Amino acid sequence: MFDNYPKVRPILGKEFQDVYAKHYKKNREGGSAASSLSQKMERWLHRQVASDVINPATPKTTLELGAGTLNQLGYEPESGAYDIVEPFVELYRNSPFLHRVRNVYASVGEVPPDCLYDRITSVAVLEHVCELPEVVARSALALSKDGVFKAAIPSEGTLLWGLGWKLTTGLEFRYTYGLDYGTLMRHEHVNTADEIEIVLRELFQDVKCKVFGVSKALSFYRYYECRSPRTDVCRNYLDGLR
Repeated sequence: MFDNYPKVRPILGKEFQDVYAKHYKKNREGGSAASSLSQKMERWLHRQVASDVINPATPKTTLELGAGTLNQLGYEPESGAYDIVEPFVELYRNSPFLHRVRNVYASVGEVPPDCLYDRITSVAVLEHVCELPEVVARSALALSKDGVFKAAIPSEGTLLWGLGWKLTTGLEFRYTYGLDYGTLMRHEHVNTADEIEIVLRELFQDVKCKVFGVSKALSFYRYYECRSPRTDVCRNYLDGLR
């Protein structure tokens, strides 16, 4: 199972490395027409993930994977302890939401085994993770009894998603830098949406999917709610990594 993991991220040539940091920061801040449009569309992802804490009956403890600049907290009211997994300190260091974060971990493997969460979330993260089954398995085992794993992702690998970035960010990137944005996408998005769903269904018994589009094949984004971890499968997989 999962023999193709961990994946190996394609190496970027020097011409891409020279513009990578500048482009990434500009993209995350919505500093161009294409990235600004993208961020507006991505609000759907954030709102799906936040749906269970907008009017919570009781406070919920949360672990966010790949929290980045902490922009998800702009969509969520305070509702219990909020921990994050984010290895890049410079992304969240100056965030106005930092005071709401209890603990910061560089990887999900650093989370103490006795620390369980009502919800573990991620927004546009799982497509980037080379060690995807490991991250999902560790997250599944860190859920409380009735906890939920909530993941919002782009529909990577589908026609509509591909056309979307090629006709917006892709054109803008080529005009600005004279380079193929597809090379950068292959470096960043190592997992397709279908591959992510396979991992989720292998490690959880209850997986529900919602799409921003007509269907999974014709959508820009997908949102997954996963419950009832297959704990034996998760533990066996993690034991096999040792």
